[in-house]
Amino acid sequence: MILFKTIKWKNFLSTGNQWTEINLHESDTTLIIGINGAGKSTVLDALTFVLFNKPFRKINKPQLVNSQNDKDCVVEIYFSSGNNEYKVVRGIKPTLFEIYKNGEKLPQNADVKDDQCHLENNILKLNYKSFTQIVVLGSSSFVPFMQLTAASRREVIEDLLDIKIFSSMNDVIKTKIKDTKDQIKVLDLKEDSFQDKIKMQESFINQLQELGQKEIDDKNQKIDDLTTQIESTISTNEEVQKNLDDKNDVLENFSNPSEKLRKLGNLKGKLSQKVANITKEHKFFTENTVCPTCTQGIDEKFRLDRIADAQNKAKELQTGYEDLQIAIKEEEHRERQFIALSKEVTSLTHEISQNNTKISGYERQIRELQSEIQKTTKQLENQNIEHDKLESYKCSSVQIKEKLSKHKETIGYYEFIHTLLKDGGVKTKIIKHYLPLINQQVNKYLQMLDFYINFSLDEEFNEKIKSPIHENFSYSSFSEGEKMRIDLALLFTWREVARLKNSVNTNLLIMDEVFDSSLDGFGTDEFLKIIRYVIKDANIFVISHKSELHDKFSNVVKFDKVKGFSRIV
Repeated sequence: MILFKTIKWKNFLSTGNQWTEINLHESDTTLIIGINGAGKSTVLDALTFVLFNKPFRKINKPQLVNSQNDKDCVVEIYFSSGNNEYKVVRGIKPTLFEIYKNGEKLPQNADVKDDQCHLENNILKLNYKSFTQIVVLGSSSFVPFMQLTAASRREVIEDLLDIKIFSSMNDVIKTKIKDTKDQIKVLDLKEDSFQDKIKMQESFINQLQELGQKEIDDKNQKIDDLTTQIESTISTNEEVQKNLDDKNDVLENFSNPSEKLRKLGNLKGKLSQKVANITKEHKFFTENTVCPTCTQGIDEKFRLDRIADAQNKAKELQTGYEDLQIAIKEEEHRERQFIALSKEVTSLTHEISQNNTKISGYERQIRELQSEIQKTTKQLENQNIEHDKLESYKCSSVQIKEKLSKHKETIGYYEFIHTLLKDGGVKTKIIKHYLPLINQQVNKYLQMLDFYINFSLDEEFNEKIKSPIHENFSYSSFSEGEKMRIDLALLFTWREVARLKNSVNTNLLIMDEVFDSSLDGFGTDEFLKIIRYVIKDANIFVISHKSELHDKFSNVVKFDKVKGFSRIV
C-alpha cells in the first residue's frame, strides 16, 4: 500500500515563496474550502505535477511558476510504500527532479524519462490515468471512467488488477518474435548464399574434371605442333648453313678484286701515259727535221731511228694495254661474282637469324604451355581441397538449417505465448474472474447513493444498464447528477479493487467540487455517509465552495488570497 503523508509547495501557481504544506495522513476526512481563485484546487495540480510531471487541470507547465517571483517553483511529497520511505522533489526554474529512498537520493539517469518510468513502474506502480481513477474525482480535467476510450478503460483495469505485466510481457514477446523473424530472414539469406556456393563449387569441380584434361591435351598438342615447327626450322637452318658454308668457301677463293682492280687501274694509267709520251715523241720526230728550240738540224738517221723505236715501243705497249684491258674485265667480272656471293651470304645469315628467333619464340610458347599444364595438373591433383570446400559449404548449410528449424520452433512457442498474452487470452480470463466482483461493488455503491439500477460492465468494459423505468439506456443517456452517482460508484469500486490488490492501494482520495456540481442534497447526504462509514483506511479530501459542510468533516482547511498570494488561513 502507498501511504501519502505530506505534500508541500512554494512559488507554485498563485502560491508565494513561503511553503504551503498539507498533511495527507492526519484526518480521515478533510474539507478544503475557499473562494474562487483562492488556490484550494492547487493541491490537485501539485500532487499530479510532483508525481507525473503534469498538472491536473489544463495548465501549461511554464504557467505553473508563480508569475510574480518567476523562479524556484518547487513541490515535495512524502510517502511510504511497504517498509520504504520516499520523498519526490520536482521543480521549475531551475528544473529539478529528485527521488529519495529512506533518506538517500537515488542515482539519476541521463534521460529524465527513465527516472519517471522508474517512479511510475517500480515505486508507485500507477500511471497517470490509473492514479486519477482511484485517487482523484474532479470537475475540471478529470475524465470519468465511462468517458474513457475502450483502450484507456482496459489500461486502468489492467493497472488495478496488476495484470499490466502481461501487456509488458506481450510487448517483450512481440519484440522477440520480431527479432526471431529477422534472424530467420538472415538465416534464409545465408542458406540461399550457401546453396549458391555449393552449386558454384560443384560446377567448378565438374569443370576441373571435364575441362582440365581436355585443356591439358590441347596444350600438349600445341606443344607437339611447336616442337615439329622447331625441328622443321632447325632442319631448314642446317640446309641454309650448309649453303652458307659453301658460299663462304667460294668467297675464300676470291682475292680482293677491288684491290686488284685498283692496281690494274693504276697500271692502265701508267701505260696510257707512256703511250701518250711515245705518241708525242713519234709526232715530234715525224713532223720536225729542225729542232724548234735551238734551230739546229736533226740528224736524219737519228730521227728515223727514233721514229722506228717509237713505233716498236708503241706496238709493244698496245699489246700490253690490250692484255691489261682483258685482265681488268676479268677482275670486274670476278668482282661482280664476289658481290653477288656476299649478298647471298648476308641473306643466308639473316635467314638463319630469323629462324633462330622463331625457334626461341616456339620454345617460349612451349615453356608457357608447360607452365599452364603444370598449373592445371596441380589443380586436378588438388581436387581434394575443392571437395573439402564443398563439404564445408554443405556442413555450414546443414548447421544453418538446424538453426532455422530451432528458430521456427521457437517462434511457434513465442506466437503461442503471444496468443495467451493478448487481450483475448489470459488477461480476459482474469478480468472475467473479477468482473462479477466489480459489478457487484458498483451496484452496491449505486444503491447506497439511492440510484436503483442494475449496472454491469462486460469483458470489453461496455456498460449494460437494466432498470424498470429505463430501457436501452447507456451512461450518456443519464442526467449529470445520475452520471455523477455512477462515477462515484465506479471510483469507490476501483478503490475497493485497489485495496484487494495491495500493489496499487493508496490511502488518498481527493474529490474536487463534487457537491458543487451535479449532486442534489439527498445525494450529498448519501455520499457523506459512504465516505464516513463505508470507505475504510482512507484519507479523503473534498474540495468545495460550501462552507456549511464544516460539521460533516473531521478537519477543515481554508485557502484565501493574502496580498495576492494563496495561503492556508
